[in-house]
Amino acid sequence: MPATEIDYYELLEVSRDADGATIKSSYRKLAMKYHPDRNPGDAESEARFKAISQAYDCLKDPQKKAAYDRYGHAAFEQGMGGGGGGGQQGGFSDLGDIFETIFGGGFGGGGGQRQPRRGADLRYDMEVTLEEAFHGKDAQIEIEVSQSCGTCTGTGAEPGTGTRMCNLCNGHGKVRAQQGLFVVERACPTCHGRGEIIETPCRSCQGEGRIDEEQKLDVDIPPGVDTGTRIRLSGKGEAGPQGAPPGDLYIFLHIKRHSVFEREGTTLITRMPVSFTTAALGGKVEIPDLDGEVNVIDIPAGIQTGKQLRKRGAGMPVLQGRGRGDLVVELSVETPTKLSGKQKELLREFQETETGEECPESRGFFDRVKDAFAG
Repeated sequence: MPATEIDYYELLEVSRDADGATIKSSYRKLAMKYHPDRNPGDAESEARFKAISQAYDCLKDPQKKAAYDRYGHAAFEQGMGGGGGGGQQGGFSDLGDIFETIFGGGFGGGGGQRQPRRGADLRYDMEVTLEEAFHGKDAQIEIEVSQSCGTCTGTGAEPGTGTRMCNLCNGHGKVRAQQGLFVVERACPTCHGRGEIIETPCRSCQGEGRIDEEQKLDVDIPPGVDTGTRIRLSGKGEAGPQGAPPGDLYIFLHIKRHSVFEREGTTLITRMPVSFTTAALGGKVEIPDLDGEVNVIDIPAGIQTGKQLRKRGAGMPVLQGRGRGDLVVELSVETPTKLSGKQKELLREFQETETGEECPESRGFFDRVKDAFAG
């Protein structure tokens, strides 16, 4: 059953709008089902295994997938390659050489094998408390990530077996195709740019050279991190194909909401109610910070709701720097809702002594009301 005669999406039993994860999942299931080790002596299963492997190698690569979606199997037919020797064909070869000089081998005619690309970078989202962001933290995460196959050491070939030169590209890893007036080069569809063919795929990784494994990683979270802070773990991303270098792992931090403090950069903000007597007479309040120390805040007499008091150096640490931000206390004057008889009596006595000078904002407001409606 030649793979070129059957639609790649049908081979992998997915729809044409399937995403990469769906395609990968379906391929793994089918590869296990038709693997030659599970079907010894079954030529049809072996052919099916090769066909779905070829289909997956195409659809997992965004550029190959785009070419296949547009041109179908014709995008990879050998007849489109070729490189011809004279006349106009030779002129296009020279044009390809120019592109190779400028773009480092993306086009052009001779080159050697294309080096396997590095593995993909990965993202991991981690939530930490405000206290952990303040002090820093040594954390450990578990993540499933592609690792170099230990059986074949990333080569994709069964131990004790080797590879042979690809007959389609003659070991160059690239084939040439004519599209209209242009001749372009792309990775060889048979060897996928390696220039060689694995004769016996590794049983552990089915020739991929990598397998998915759970991995425990230590993460050093420095003091002062904030939501959006990114920590890079070099070489801890997805393993590259056929022994290529791995990508990186990026950890994005998110700070949990705190019950007392809000954060703006290195500034900590808390909104604190005070009794109307403390607001009128002044006083002191104590607020512990995230470092466990108690901050004494002086409240001046006559303070109003919304007034902010600042304590220098009592906020968050500066990330990868020195010093700390500030602590800001925003006050809200609370009117009592439950009064004893004696408290009411004392307040009435105070009310009888009021002249209007005690609350200038109230007096000013009513003066403006009188002026506005005087006529």
